[in-house]
Amino acid sequence: MGDSYVVAIDFGTAYSGYAFTMTPRGEEIDPFLKRWGKELGLDTPKTPTCILFSEEEEFLNFGYEAKTEYLKMRGEARKHYFFEAFKMALYGKTLNKDVTIKAANGKSMKALKVFTEALRYLKEDALETISANTAGTKFIASDFTWVLTVPAIWDPSAKQFMREAATQAGIVTKGTEDRLVIALEPEAASVWCKKLPAEGFITQNHGGDSLEHSPGTQYIVVDCGGGTIDTTVHEVLDGGALKELHKASGNDLGGQTVDKKFKEFLREIFCHGVWDEYESNYPSEVQKMMYEFTVLKQEDEDVQIICPFNLGSLAQRRQEIEKFFETVQGASWNDGSIKISKQKMKSFFIESLNGIVKSLREILDKDFNIQFILLVGGYAESKILRGHINDQFGDQCKVLCPFRPQEAIVKGAVMFGRNPEVVASRKSAFTYGIAVSEEFDESRHKAEKKFTADGRELCRDIFMKLVEIDENVGWNETRKHIFHPVKADQTAATIRFYNTERKNLKYVDEWGVDDVGSFTVGMPDTREGRARQIRLEIRFGSTEITATATDEASGAKGSIKIDFMTDATSEMEQVPLLLYDS
Repeated sequence: MGDSYVVAIDFGTAYSGYAFTMTPRGEEIDPFLKRWGKELGLDTPKTPTCILFSEEEEFLNFGYEAKTEYLKMRGEARKHYFFEAFKMALYGKTLNKDVTIKAANGKSMKALKVFTEALRYLKEDALETISANTAGTKFIASDFTWVLTVPAIWDPSAKQFMREAATQAGIVTKGTEDRLVIALEPEAASVWCKKLPAEGFITQNHGGDSLEHSPGTQYIVVDCGGGTIDTTVHEVLDGGALKELHKASGNDLGGQTVDKKFKEFLREIFCHGVWDEYESNYPSEVQKMMYEFTVLKQEDEDVQIICPFNLGSLAQRRQEIEKFFETVQGASWNDGSIKISKQKMKSFFIESLNGIVKSLREILDKDFNIQFILLVGGYAESKILRGHINDQFGDQCKVLCPFRPQEAIVKGAVMFGRNPEVVASRKSAFTYGIAVSEEFDESRHKAEKKFTADGRELCRDIFMKLVEIDENVGWNETRKHIFHPVKADQTAATIRFYNTERKNLKYVDEWGVDDVGSFTVGMPDTREGRARQIRLEIRFGSTEITATATDEASGAKGSIKIDFMTDATSEMEQVPLLLYDS
């Protein structure tokens, strides 16, 4: 049952949502997407990624409800913890479980708790929606395979952080961890878009069959999110599976960069501290203005945004409101509204668009044969964005955007959960290796690395490469290696993993190398001494890395999903392995 029941959660920086399928295996699926905002007269495919906690850090609400409740609070708001766009706290950082993030009132809370409660809310809401759509049949989380989307460009520790939050939220439990699939956002979008017919796209029609029926086609998927711009490059293989041609790239210049520029402009208009006073006294009204702006920024024309009464009153105390507009270009006062010219609107996009263009140019300068650029994600709704990408690259390849680009990721994630082998191979984002020992050779090895075991001189901390950065790795490919113990009477061995963006290195303690976790495998049967074998099997090709080591004599096993979140300084005794020398 579980492998045909799939729920995908698209946890976005600005908006979040979910979709699910309960279609039996083997049948075409069209995921059911939950719609949000009915109580506010809205009907949207996602809800704002906002969460509200009480003064005592108890969860109160998520999404539109959290936002509405917070907006009504006025003076009380300062006591509560209100978080939005908190997903960006995970961008570009190596994380641990104790990272904290700041709420709108300036107070901090543990990030893991904030993410856990958000995911718990989405899980519970999904189970309720499913019951309501299946004549009230009650389901529990373990009836489903769950898919959680993350940006491909995130640090591995951030991906693992999300798995930890999902586990604490009760999406999976100890022993059912494999029922949670981590999907990379641009990959999920690619899985959805490759099935679409030519008329499934807003912009230029790609004319011809769906992409999955056109083997050899190469295309770039750009996931234009609120926080990140996340890019992947795929080639369609025979049978419709995808091969990654270029490791994930991108930046943190998503749609919210545009919102920030708009806010800076308001601060410039309402100078002399007027805007700052407004922001600290009326946080909920600022929210409303920003929400209005996110709708307006989809257009490519002059826009008018209503000036809230309280902002007008604060401004009037200083000077006539029209006066504020005399010193700025691109905005004018229009009877209670702030009118912003089309040109000024475009200027808010410049930094973000330059970032996207730079990212795409790096890929298009390589030796690929890219036919399409696919724009997906909520920010791709913007005509300014689509127009700019078309102006820059339209002569090289066709720029496509599916209808409802915001839904492509979550619907593709459902399909990916049903069929993870659809991404047949990926590029390794790092060079991975383990620490081993080998026989000491003074012409090749550093003297300080020498140690003695069983009367032999050995060299420690040798970096044994398991996979190289940018290497193709099959989604289900397992790499196997055999090792021997260093000492005849050794009863355990520690296997310690490292990653680096370098291709070649000799020792694990060189520059640019990170310790990414370890595990110990028992070797209780010492009868065969140093001839005993440990078999290490590693899977690099899925979205997370798993490793298993087996002591061939006793059958004892150790295994991990490589842990990117622990402190590198482990108390565990370092028992090195000797490289198998065939």
